[in-house]
Amino acid sequence: MHPRALLDLVTDLVQQVLRLSAPADGVVSSYFRSHRSLGPRERQVLAETAYAVLRHRPSFQHLAQSGQGPMPRRLAIIGWQGDEAFLRAALDPLEADWRDRVRAVERTALPAALRHELPAWLADALRTSLGEAEFAALAEALLQPAPLDLRVNTLKARREEAAEALRAAGVTAEPTPYSPWGLRVQGKPALQKLDVFTRGDVEVQDEGSQLLALLTDPKRGEMVVDFCAGAGGKTLALGAAMRNTGRLYAFDTSGHRLAALKPRLARSGLSNVYPIQIAHERDDRIKRLAGKIDRVLVDAPCSGLGTLRRNPDLKWRQNPASVAELQAKQRAILAGAARLLKPGGRLVYATCSLLADENEAVVAAFEADVGLGFDPVPADEALERAGVPQARGLVSGPYLRLWPHRHATDGFYAAAWQRR
Repeated sequence: MHPRALLDLVTDLVQQVLRLSAPADGVVSSYFRSHRSLGPRERQVLAETAYAVLRHRPSFQHLAQSGQGPMPRRLAIIGWQGDEAFLRAALDPLEADWRDRVRAVERTALPAALRHELPAWLADALRTSLGEAEFAALAEALLQPAPLDLRVNTLKARREEAAEALRAAGVTAEPTPYSPWGLRVQGKPALQKLDVFTRGDVEVQDEGSQLLALLTDPKRGEMVVDFCAGAGGKTLALGAAMRNTGRLYAFDTSGHRLAALKPRLARSGLSNVYPIQIAHERDDRIKRLAGKIDRVLVDAPCSGLGTLRRNPDLKWRQNPASVAELQAKQRAILAGAARLLKPGGRLVYATCSLLADENEAVVAAFEADVGLGFDPVPADEALERAGVPQARGLVSGPYLRLWPHRHATDGFYAAAWQRR
């Protein structure tokens, strides 16, 4: 493709993702479906440039003020994530000179708000939680692309075997530091084309998400509920931990998300999973299971701000009002899920949010409402029993607290209780 044509496409995609009318990954996927002639390298340039602009929107918009031409084009030029010589072939001399001057600007010389690249409300909340120095480290970590983590399906392979199969396919994979099921992969290999993936030996899953399943710690023969299953990443991890025994209910209000579980379930070899679409947390199908369940994992709908390395658009699509709305939903879902537990059963509440409003505040409200019936389970002790090394470095008080800058995972929070 001619350089100017590719820059025009990148500009078009940048303009579309900046509308923030839909999740960026969906916008990018839809764009690729409507431009099927694009090759892998062209798709990579398009996607990575669009995501770079989303990550660095404040500073790029600030720097782009000195340029000329349509703003999306200026942002695409600043954020370009492809070959430099290829881009220069698409620029006129004035644009090339302007880009050189922009690239010479030191990031450290920019105002703080342009260095951390976060909306003010979110930056203030994170500073309150962490303090100024650690907030700066977190903000920097959130600007980096996330690594690619895999979970080894222990029904089909051991971690060493899966790592060797990946290496044989030319993919470097190292054990994750915390999850005994995890492998961290370098680069962005086409996993879907590898036998180790198609036969179900590995699934893509962030190490932090794997730790939520380990904290739930389901046993053989138990009745377990993944209350907000989504596309089923944690469902599959729970089912493998149960050794394909017992009954594992995957509840979700979205039939579309549950449909995405089906091909993953087929690869996994699991036969103990029962996907069920529910209307809400008070659905009659849930009520029939009240008091009968051994383990419930509530990975609640949340702002997703712990995944900003993967989904940078979320920091511009969320706001305090949407977080307050989510908090009310989280409290209702947690209360509904708690009714499922039998005496001695374990309840885990989790989010991939960095915000205390969605985490500690929801837990405090739950404990105030039903605290006499549930005893907290210290997360570090539960994780150590589940085979997680260095678990004491993963907690804040009795709760699991994962931070991208500390643990190289997505941001996660989880609290666990045992019903009396």
